[in-house]
Amino acid sequence: MSDKTYTESRQDMRVVVAGHVDHGKSTILGRLLADTGSLPQGKLEQIREKCRRNARPFEYAFLLDALKDEQAQGVTIDSARCFFKTEKRNYIMIDVPGHTEFIKNMVTGASRAEAALLVIDVVEGVRDNSKRHGLYLSLLGIEKICVLVNKMDLADYGEARFNEIARQYSEFLREINVESVSFIPVSGILGDNIVRRSENMKWYDGKTALETLESFSAEESPSAKPFRMPVQDVYKFTEDGDQRRIIAGTLESGRLGCGEEVVFHPSGKRSRVKSIEVFGATETDAVSAGFATGFTLADQIYIKRGELACKVGEPEPFVANRVRATMFWLGKKPVKTGNSFLLKTGTTKTVAKIVKIHRVWDASTPGFQVKDQIDRHEIADCVISFEKTIAFDTVALFPAAGRFVLVDGYNISGGGIIQEAMRPEADSASVSAADGKVGYDERCRTMGQKGLVLWFTGLSGAGKSTIAIELERKLMNRGVLAYRLDGDNIRDGLNSDLGFSMDDRVENIRRISEVARLFKDSGMISLVSFISPLRSMRNGARNIVGEAAFLEVYVKASLETCIARDVKGLYSKAMAGLIKDFTGISSPYEEPDCPDIVLDTEAKGVGDCVDSILDFLESRDLIAKSME
Repeated sequence: MSDKTYTESRQDMRVVVAGHVDHGKSTILGRLLADTGSLPQGKLEQIREKCRRNARPFEYAFLLDALKDEQAQGVTIDSARCFFKTEKRNYIMIDVPGHTEFIKNMVTGASRAEAALLVIDVVEGVRDNSKRHGLYLSLLGIEKICVLVNKMDLADYGEARFNEIARQYSEFLREINVESVSFIPVSGILGDNIVRRSENMKWYDGKTALETLESFSAEESPSAKPFRMPVQDVYKFTEDGDQRRIIAGTLESGRLGCGEEVVFHPSGKRSRVKSIEVFGATETDAVSAGFATGFTLADQIYIKRGELACKVGEPEPFVANRVRATMFWLGKKPVKTGNSFLLKTGTTKTVAKIVKIHRVWDASTPGFQVKDQIDRHEIADCVISFEKTIAFDTVALFPAAGRFVLVDGYNISGGGIIQEAMRPEADSASVSAADGKVGYDERCRTMGQKGLVLWFTGLSGAGKSTIAIELERKLMNRGVLAYRLDGDNIRDGLNSDLGFSMDDRVENIRRISEVARLFKDSGMISLVSFISPLRSMRNGARNIVGEAAFLEVYVKASLETCIARDVKGLYSKAMAGLIKDFTGISSPYEEPDCPDIVLDTEAKGVGDCVDSILDFLESRDLIAKSME
C-alpha cells in the first residue's frame, strides 16, 4: 500500500450549550469567547457601538445571535456555532434554542455534540425545559455534561441557593440514570467562574467552566472504530469505455483500504475492494472516517442505497425488523400503538410501526408514567417494528448510527435512539398441528402451567440464590415444574470455558438466556439467579426470552449488608485486589430501571420474599392459586 492515504483531520471537541429560554446560554458563550480572546479583532467594539446607536444595553449574547429575529426578540431561534481553541484542543461550540417551540432545532443542533454545558437560572430554578434538555442530551448519548447555575450575582452569590438547585437537578438526573454531572456557580454577564475564578464565591473551590471543558476526555477517534459506511448511492459510468460501478457514501467510522474484503448488510453480499475513488485524486489506497468517498469491487454484485458496508472480520451490525427504542415525539397529534411512520436512520428508509409503548416521560410530572399514547414533547420507551429488515448499530456502540427520525407526511415529527435489536414476536398461528410438531400451547395445556422466566438480579450476597432455592421448593410442593439456573450448575458445565472478563460475562449471560428460553418454550418455570450487573445484559435476556414470559426480580440490599453476608470472603478478596472486576467493588452494578418485582432483603426475610413472589404470580394467573 502506498503512502497516499486520506485520513481524518485533528479531532475537535463539539460542545452544545443548552438550557431553558432566557437562562443565559448565549451570554455565557459570548463571555467564554470574549474572555479567551477568541473574537475577531474589533468584534466586541462593533457590537458595543451598535448597541449604543440603537439605545440598547450591551449583551454578550449579541455576539451569537446573528439573526434579526433573535436580536429583536432576545431569544435564540436556530442553532449557532462558534469556535475557539486552547493549547489542548479546538472547540466547536453549539448554541441551541431553549424555547419549547424550537425543541426540534435544539435536538438537531445537539445531535453532533460529544459534551454539553447545561445552563440553569439560579433565580428561576429548574424548569420543565431544563429537564427536557437534560433527557434529550442523555438520549443523544452525550455523557460529558456540566451544569452551569447562572446569574449568581442576582442571588447575592448565595451558596445555599446554588446547593438547592444542584440537589434538585441531581435528583432528576438520577431518575433518568445520568451520573457524574458537575455543577458550577457562574455569572455569565460578569464572567464569574467562566474563564476566571470568581472572587465573589470563595466558598466554591471547584473548576471554572473552561477548566471543566479542558478536563473532558475526547471521544475515541472514529477511525479507531470498526468500519461503517452507509451506502448513499451506486454510480455507473459509461463514457470512454469506463465500466466502473462506484459505491458511494461517507465513512462514519473506521478505515478502508484496497484489497480488503467488505460485506454489505442486511443482504450479506461480499466482495473485495478493487479501488478507492476520491474526487480530484488518483492512486488513493486508503481512506478513513469523516471522508465522503466511493469504491469499486472486484465482483459485480448488486448493491443499493440503504445497505451498510462493513469489513469482514470486524464486529457486525445488528440486522432486524424489530427494535426497542427510546423516542421523543414532536408531532401536534398524539401517537398511539399501531401508528405508522417513515423511519430514517443513516441512508435507510422504511415504514415503521409503534408496536408497544412501555412507559412515557413528561417534564411536568415526576418519573415515568404508564400510558397508551405519547403526547407532544413526551419521551417514551417503546417497541418499533419495520416493514423490512434493516442493518443498524445501537447507540451504545455508535451513538450517531443508533439515531433515527420519524417522518409523518412531510414533517419530521419525532426521533430517538435504538437501544437494542429484538427478536420477532412468535406467531402462534403459524404453528400448525399438521406438521406433527408439538407446539408451545400444547405443552402448556399438558403440563397445566405457562412457561416463564424469573430473572433474579442484585449484588453478590443480596440473597438471590437463597430466595430462588426456597421458591423452587415451594413451587415443586405445589406441583409446579420449576428449575433453578445459577453459577453452581452453569459455570461448572455449559459455561466452564468462560472466564470473568466483561466479554466472557456477556457471553455467559447470553448462553444462560438461550437455555432459559428453551426451558420457557418447554412450559417450565426457570429461576435464573445471576448478578448480571449491566442493564444491557438483562435487556438482552428479556429480548431472547420474550417480553411476555420474562420477569425481572431485583433483590435489593446495600453494599454494606452484602459485605457483612460475605461467607465466601469474595468482597474481602476483591478489596485486597485478589479478584478483579468484582461487582460492587471494582465494577459497577446498574440498578434496574423498572423491575417487575423488587425484594428488599434488609426489610424482609427469605420466607416473606418468596411469598411476595408467589402472590405476584397468582395475581397475574401465572400459577394457580394455592389451595392452602
